[in-house]
Amino acid sequence: MTLPITRIRGRGTAINPDNRFAPTRSEAFDDGWEQDVPPTRATEVRQEIAKSVLTRNQSPDVGFDRSVNPYRGCEHGCIYCFARPSHAYWDLSPGIDFETRLIAKTNLAERLEAELSKPGYVPQPIALGVNTDAYQPLEREQRLTRQALEVLLRFRHPVHIITKGSLVLRDLDLLVPLAEQRLVSVSVSLTTLDDELKRTLEPRAASPSARLRVLCTLHQAGVPVSVMCAPMIPMINDMELERLLEAAREAGARSAGYVLLRLPHEVAPLFEQWLGEHFPQRAEHVLSLVRQSRGGKAYDSRFGSRMRGEGQFAELLAQRFRLACRRLGFERREQNQGLDCSRFAPPGRQMNLL
Repeated sequence: MTLPITRIRGRGTAINPDNRFAPTRSEAFDDGWEQDVPPTRATEVRQEIAKSVLTRNQSPDVGFDRSVNPYRGCEHGCIYCFARPSHAYWDLSPGIDFETRLIAKTNLAERLEAELSKPGYVPQPIALGVNTDAYQPLEREQRLTRQALEVLLRFRHPVHIITKGSLVLRDLDLLVPLAEQRLVSVSVSLTTLDDELKRTLEPRAASPSARLRVLCTLHQAGVPVSVMCAPMIPMINDMELERLLEAAREAGARSAGYVLLRLPHEVAPLFEQWLGEHFPQRAEHVLSLVRQSRGGKAYDSRFGSRMRGEGQFAELLAQRFRLACRRLGFERREQNQGLDCSRFAPPGRQMNLL
């Protein structure tokens, strides 16, 4: 008999499926011996000495060509997180391992400074914390994101931050001088205004009210802020789209974006299990709309469609977004717009006379 799934308090999932590279598969079953399953699971942190911290990409779907991710895995535990499959490269599960067995790049500041100091380096805005949140709870202890911002401020290098963590406000003393030199913008990911839905969907991320407070505080401090409504999940939170945009606009966001739910690799079965547990009566309808928006599959990775989808539901969502942005006076979302690359000045490097 297959063992029932035991919910782990404060985590997005209780299951730990084999990653797609695992040479063998295992399945738990009840052998008649009673076992006490712990109601919680502690977070483990491994240290990584990174050889490089700047990640390059050529994707036409994102507005940057380089990023920095201080952490592998994310304690926020968002069940839908597109980054979960990346844990497979470390022979870890995209399930509960992704939320609890984290990797911190402890030499991040040192490597970032070395890479920015290389002769011939041409500055373009760095996206900070794209794969996993740079302001997840672990950052409170590790402070790697803060160290990266200190380097970027010293080098006068532009940076774009995207987060759903309120810890970003801790670094106002760095963000304000960066903003004064047009070197920073911050995008706050806002998924729902419903605290109960947030609790199951994104267990350890900041509350909706805390994220709106982040937008308001940053805006009042002169830091450019935008909102990212992501992901929009059919029949789960898509009906909140207009309210999310209205709340963000009132809090200070001046540009906005959205992303349709993405379910690459191991994320699909994890999300389906979550749906069956929390929304059993509408699970099939949700998955049907997802497949309709992804060419009949759980996920379509093609550039140009992977962020927004296609088909009637996706087109309707895009239309609603455009109309709401027009009504609310949002600017076109360009996360790197206005960031100044001309100020880049590595400490100790002789400046050009002409």
